Amino acid sequence: MRQNPHVTVDELDLAAELTGEADATASAAVAEYALWLGDDALILSQQLGAWIAHAPELEEDVALANIALDLLGHARSLLRYAGTADGRSEDDLAYFRDEPEFRSAWLFEQPNGDFAQTIVRQLVASAYLFELHSALRASKDPTLAAIAAKSVKEVDYHLDHAAQWTLRLAGGTDESRRRMIRAVTDIWPYVEELFRDEPLIDELKSIAVRPSALRAGFDAVIEAVFAEAELELPQVKASAGGGRRGIHFSALGHILAEMQVLARQHPGATW
Repeated sequence: MRQNPHVTVDELDLAAELTGEADATASAAVAEYALWLGDDALILSQQLGAWIAHAPELEEDVALANIALDLLGHARSLLRYAGTADGRSEDDLAYFRDEPEFRSAWLFEQPNGDFAQTIVRQLVASAYLFELHSALRASKDPTLAAIAAKSVKEVDYHLDHAAQWTLRLAGGTDESRRRMIRAVTDIWPYVEELFRDEPLIDELKSIAVRPSALRAGFDAVIEAVFAEAELELPQVKASAGGGRRGIHFSALGHILAEMQVLARQHPGATW
């Protein structure tokens, strides 16, 4: 398994300054796109953080915590950039928006479930994010390109981690394999939304990545992992989705309530 190239929050801040991210101002359309990506990372980070002290082994507690912190770093950079469009801070966007204002896709909002479900969600998310950040490095928006260049190295590790656990669980006991098959069936309806081309994409030619263009690369990665794990792609109906338009899966409200409670009860508090 590859070593996690995890970086600290201070290093992310330094990288932002070096790339000019801290000084750039996003247009309204670019800010909306940055919210898509930032909210995906933020919600998945919050979800993975819930596994700390609850993972099946101590090493996995540390691994999931590091992945959650990586994603939080991605979210910070993207939300900070999105906030430049209207003067809001990354904390304003994370803690003081209500559910309809979030733009995360339904995949990232799926409950942790058992460990198998978390791993399948992470495999899908990481395969998608790897393709996304790989392509976004060519964006004509220098801030988005810089964020993608930092993020793709970490997401590469996340993908390897999820793939290794997929093989381990699918090839483990009868019970672990049964749970993996069930998890794939439960998660797969939320894959399609990741690759839908919303109207915003047409406004951001050469800046945003067209989601549908990522599907072939994603499919190749997933098919290779599933072939080795002897898993089959399920034939399931795609979910309605709608996260990019503020229509969310029922679990998001609970996720936000837990994530936002301290900031809302004690606005402006520092320690």
